[in-house]
Amino acid sequence: MTPGDPIAVDLSWWKGRLEEWIRFGAPIDETLHDRRRRTLAFAPGAVLARVRWAGGDYGTTASRLEILRAPALGEAYTTLPGVRPGAEVLALVEGWTRVRRALEIIDAIEAAGFSPPVVAPDHWRHVHNRLAAGLAPRPYDLVRHHAWRLRDRVGR
Repeated sequence: MTPGDPIAVDLSWWKGRLEEWIRFGAPIDETLHDRRRRTLAFAPGAVLARVRWAGGDYGTTASRLEILRAPALGEAYTTLPGVRPGAEVLALVEGWTRVRRALEIIDAIEAAGFSPPVVAPDHWRHVHNRLAAGLAPRPYDLVRHHAWRLRDRVGR
């Protein structure tokens, strides 16, 4: 795969050990490898959220939420485990407390009537930075969304 092609996102599900799922995003293709593993393909420009949770005998050992944007041809990207060739990282949240808070923020965005994949990428970066600092992010509202849509239209 090269940048500009769809990105491939691998997901595994070993109940109680390793659980990976897509919180939002619209895949264009899906390949089932077996009952525990699958690969989803996302078109260039698509925004998605992948949640990764690992547990052991004593509970959660690692949790992570990644909000990613599939790169278009010629755009820079970051390599990530299970994402081929890579993606632009809009937000990366680690630790179950922060992941749970990020999931609540996604729920609030949906409750406000916005589809998370069309939210301004700057807002996801803002969410990442505020959660990393232990602060509450500003809510996403119609004014911010309208400004993003205008900026996006001018940038095309």
